[in-house]
Amino acid sequence: MATPKTYLTQQHKAILAFVSEQSSCFTAAELSDALRAAGEKVGLATIYRQLEKLEKSGMLQRIATEEGACWQRCDQDDHDCFLLKCEQCGRISHVDCLQLAPLYDHLSSSHHFAINPRRTMLYGVCGSCGEASHA
Repeated sequence: MATPKTYLTQQHKAILAFVSEQSSCFTAAELSDALRAAGEKVGLATIYRQLEKLEKSGMLQRIATEEGACWQRCDQDDHDCFLLKCEQCGRISHVDCLQLAPLYDHLSSSHHFAINPRRTMLYGVCGSCGEASHA
């Protein structure tokens, strides 16, 4: 029996193109504005459906912030990752670092608490803002 082909609509291709170009967090409204500026007519409901599918596939990570939800591309296929958020500029960086594994193991074994690394966000000051404040 033949495997069914995955059909990508023009709208889905446009969303994938936008997502693949992003290095930082973006909102559904920012995605909608970018698609509209590029001449693509994609409804907000379609955008949310596609973002949800991309999140389920592991390509995107949904981040709940004080301002609402945003999404970030996740390039790690099967690794645990976490987020760093700068308290000065607001930039969110996606990080894959094995150095936190001992902390996760400690919290699990000693405190009976299992961390979800894909939903872990650490707050502080990024290198750019740190350098700017010392200049």
